[in-house]
Amino acid sequence: MRTQSPDAVRPVSRLRGPHAFIALVCVFAVHGCGSGPASPDTPADATVTISATGVTPKEVHIKAWGHVQFVNNDAKPHQITSDPVQIHTDCPGVNEVGVLGTGGSGQTGALNLVRTCGYHDHIDEFNPLYQGRIIVE
Repeated sequence: MRTQSPDAVRPVSRLRGPHAFIALVCVFAVHGCGSGPASPDTPADATVTISATGVTPKEVHIKAWGHVQFVNNDAKPHQITSDPVQIHTDCPGVNEVGVLGTGGSGQTGALNLVRTCGYHDHIDEFNPLYQGRIIVE
């Protein structure tokens, strides 16, 4: 018979009472309330085009829970990420755009909080040509 250490994690199906409640709260806290990835069928509320001359438009306005599509028409790849530079925590849904190769496109997750989301190209992060703002209203 195998012995189990007291610190071992039990499967969720075996949790009872307060342990089950705590596990459920943790699941909702992590997965239930943030921005999630857009499904392929989710229409974008705004589109930003990337070219050798930068992002166009530099600022877009969307309603809360909206999505922004980024299209790379440049000859080099770009990786759109949330501000601040190196931390990328202001609007995590922006980070879901990912790396865009030439001709590629990607979409933010749902931007659910009313705020201004600054973004930049992580590959060329201090270049103002590849910085912009998403105004979530």
